[in-house]
Amino acid sequence: MRLAALPLLLAPLFIAPLAQAATTLSVCTEASPEGFDVVQYNSLTTTNASADVLMNRLVEFDAATATLVPSLADSWEVSADGLTYTFALHPDVKFHRTGYFNPSRTLTAEDVRFSFERMLDPANPWHKIAQSGFPHAQSLQLPALIKKIDALDPLTVRFTLDHADSTFLAALSMGFASIYSAEYAEKLLKAGTPEKLNSQPIGTGPFVFRRFQKDAVIRYKANPNYFAGKPAVDNLIFAITPDANVRLQKLRRDECQIALSPKPLDIGEARQDAELKVEKTAAFMTAFVAINSQHPPLDKPEVRQAINLAFDKSTYLKAVFEGTAEAANGPYPSSTWSYAKDLPGYPQDVAKAKALLERAGLKDGFKTTIWTRPSGSLLNPNPNLGAQLLQADLAKVGIQAEIRVIEWGELIRRAKAGEHDLLFMGWAGDNGDPDNFLTPQFACAAVKSGTNFARYCNPTLDKLISAGKTTNEQGVRSKLYQQAQTQIQQQALWLPLAHPTAFALTRKEVKGYQVSPFGRQDFSKVSLEP
Repeated sequence: MRLAALPLLLAPLFIAPLAQAATTLSVCTEASPEGFDVVQYNSLTTTNASADVLMNRLVEFDAATATLVPSLADSWEVSADGLTYTFALHPDVKFHRTGYFNPSRTLTAEDVRFSFERMLDPANPWHKIAQSGFPHAQSLQLPALIKKIDALDPLTVRFTLDHADSTFLAALSMGFASIYSAEYAEKLLKAGTPEKLNSQPIGTGPFVFRRFQKDAVIRYKANPNYFAGKPAVDNLIFAITPDANVRLQKLRRDECQIALSPKPLDIGEARQDAELKVEKTAAFMTAFVAINSQHPPLDKPEVRQAINLAFDKSTYLKAVFEGTAEAANGPYPSSTWSYAKDLPGYPQDVAKAKALLERAGLKDGFKTTIWTRPSGSLLNPNPNLGAQLLQADLAKVGIQAEIRVIEWGELIRRAKAGEHDLLFMGWAGDNGDPDNFLTPQFACAAVKSGTNFARYCNPTLDKLISAGKTTNEQGVRSKLYQQAQTQIQQQALWLPLAHPTAFALTRKEVKGYQVSPFGRQDFSKVSLEP
């Protein structure tokens, strides 16, 4: 018997689509943040790890157009007398949902009011909890500026000022002005765990906090409910890597796709690697050595001037920045409006430096200390070399300086307390306004808040800086700020070093990343493409 061939009936073949693999963007950063409650801190490292990825502000500063643009506020109105600012909030903005917080409502004007009143009102239960205080709010004198904040309705908030301040709106784009969840804060207070605001942050931003291991890694995940649109990558990692050489190695091995704060030598090497890209922009920043004017004999102007005259800035720039920075003569870059272009810097003049020390009664010199960080950064690519060059130049005029290398978080904490003599430091402006350098670094209020690393308070200088904020007339402000720069230079409060070019190294598959002139980091639109 022969079997007949049977027709084969084929059912339509259904192939389920493959799930798209989650994408992870790893960024090699140079240091750990001090915490995640950004209002307590003033370092860019902390701002990048908290405010920039986890949070939003009412407005943001668009570096490309040099204008303030909407963020959590869709629009705003300013009264004719400049005393009231009314913001219309974006509707249906969701706070992060995590294992430690499940929000019951969206963003309202009450969250905005809470976020500022905790910094302004000593009676607020959150005011005394911040161990580090509120350095930006204090240095900008916001408690005296903001008279009251009213939640007019759930999506409308009004700030009433004590006096007009032309810098107020721009200040709201700074990291410290991030908006917090009042509901989450209330939950933490009731539980008796307010410190978790600093270790388990909640925001509205593009990424959600997952885990932090000090000096190792910070892990985030994309916020699926981000009001501006879900980020292009699913996970974000900050791989904390203090050594710039190791950051470059990790980039080459694809362990990181972006490496921040490269050394000048690494930039040249990356340009020769077909797998890497070099991103750059002129930075709105100044590297400097702060001279603590409260520590004798540094309290004498002649001594501070002698330190400036002893320093070979040209050699320093070549050795430390290797052609990637311009010499600094004053507080802010020459591209800034109100820059005092005719104000001379201090050329190296060893004989004159010695004469000034003799006039100050220090013919035989004196002993002091130089504080610096252990790892390189954009504003200090080679801390050890820079400190050694300064030490050698000071020795030529009889100043014996001991170098002290201090971990970044500890360095900031102790410097804010005024413990340093000479301090390698840097400052990044947040919003393009010259006051963003002057008030935080040279106002009397900034001595108390700790951001004034020169520890210098002078009523005349303070009035010049304050007067510059009372008008919107740029010509008037420029004249006042030029007078302020003259006094700062004559008093030699800083040893100005450099205005760097900001660089970042990326893998070639990284798309949508731009280097900010302010040192801020936006990964919300970054993607990884084959």
